[in-house]
Amino acid sequence: MTTGTLFIVSAPSGAGKTSLLKALVETEERVRVSISHTTRPKRPGESDAVDYHFVDSDAFSRMIEAGAFLEHAEVFGNFYGTSEAGIREQMERGNDVILEIDWQGARQVRERFPAAVSVFILPPTPEALRQRLGSRGQDSETVIQRRLGEARQEMSHYPEYDYIVVNDLFDQALGELRAIITAQRLRQSVQAQRLQERLRSLLA
Repeated sequence: MTTGTLFIVSAPSGAGKTSLLKALVETEERVRVSISHTTRPKRPGESDAVDYHFVDSDAFSRMIEAGAFLEHAEVFGNFYGTSEAGIREQMERGNDVILEIDWQGARQVRERFPAAVSVFILPPTPEALRQRLGSRGQDSETVIQRRLGEARQEMSHYPEYDYIVVNDLFDQALGELRAIITAQRLRQSVQAQRLQERLRSLLA
C-alpha cells in the first residue's frame, strides 16, 4: 500500500481554516485530520478520540519524556501535542494526514518530519479579516485589535510554507487545497510505489 503524505496547514484566526478542512475531509477520500492529545478538560458534547485524546498532565509529561510528540505546546495553561505514532499509523494505512497547527508547531514538525508538505491559508484582505474576527459581535474593540495583531504576526511566517491558499471564495480555496493534495499524490516517488506492477509490465 502507498504511504500517505503528512500535510501541515496553518492560518491566522479568521482565515477560515477549520471550515475548509472540515469540507475537505468530508469530500476527499483518504484524508484525515490529526487528533491531538490535550490536558484540558473535556467540554460538553466532546468525545475522546474524536475531538481530542484527553489525558492528564502526568500522562502528557510521560509522552514528552518518551519523545512521543511531533510537536507540543502550552496554550492558556493546557498542553496540546501531536502523537508521532498516531500520524505514522494513519499514513501507513495509505491516508494523507493533515496537522492543523500554528507556525511554531510547524517548525517542530519539520525538524522531525522534513518530508511534510506545508500550506498557509490567508484571508483575502485586512478588511475581510477584521470583519471575520469581529463577526461574533461579542468582543470589544481592544480584543479585536489584539487578535488582529496576533494574526499579522502569524501571517508574517508565510515564507516558511510550500503553498499559499487565499480563502476569498470558499469553493475556489477548497478546490486549491484539493489540487495540492492531488499534485502530491501524483509525484513520481509516490506513483512509482503505487504503480509498481504496472510499471514492471510496461517496461518488460
